[in-house]
Amino acid sequence: MNDKQPETNEKASSNEAIIEIIDMHKWFGEFHVLNNINLTVQKQERIVICGPSGSGKSTLIRCINRLEEHQRGRIIVDGIELTNDIKNIEKIRMEVGMVFQHFNLFPHLTIVENLALGPIWVRKVPKKEAEETAMHYLEKVHIAEQAKKYPGQLSGGQQQRVAIARSLCMKPNVMLFDEPTSALDPEMVKEVLDVMISLASEGMTMIVVSHEMGFAKSVAHRVLFMDFGRIVEENTPVEFFENPQHERTKLFLSQILH
Repeated sequence: MNDKQPETNEKASSNEAIIEIIDMHKWFGEFHVLNNINLTVQKQERIVICGPSGSGKSTLIRCINRLEEHQRGRIIVDGIELTNDIKNIEKIRMEVGMVFQHFNLFPHLTIVENLALGPIWVRKVPKKEAEETAMHYLEKVHIAEQAKKYPGQLSGGQQQRVAIARSLCMKPNVMLFDEPTSALDPEMVKEVLDVMISLASEGMTMIVVSHEMGFAKSVAHRVLFMDFGRIVEENTPVEFFENPQHERTKLFLSQILH
């Protein structure tokens, strides 16, 4: 994956839950896409979710900030339960950053304008302060020199780093990543993973949907394997990769590990 392999998957330093998912179910019409999901995430914990296409991975993390609505069970984020209450949804979205497979940057705004937009509109931060914060996080993802350019002038890897910085500008307590490297050319993957490794080393709570198994081995506290809308197996990276328990997990790993 890359030659930077920090010791970042020691046990999470907090025993305080920041996300609790209890007996959660979701349907798309007749299709039972998430089935009896139970998951507790501690503050500063980093979880990687893997599994075949269509297994419900992306839908699961999209439910955590109500981009998708669950039909049964409970989701509690930082002490706030996700219901139809718009105020609660807005509170949770202010605390949960999300990075998508595609970058979703506004093409008509410069990079710094893309980053400042959320804090100005959502957190009512003054423009000057929002732009200073934007520059801070652009420096953090090693792309400050691109601040005045437009998204179309940047490579895919650069745009994804901008998308990460944009989420960080909202100062979230949790970061969700939905296959953040899958749309990138292979040579651009490392620069994005390095930024994520840096976030991990600083104690950011992270849930990452990814097939980047090197990242999972070096950064995750737990790896979850999903299939047919269920969490089939979860374990520490060492146990998950070296001693998988479920036959379906063994088959999956045999197909993606070379």
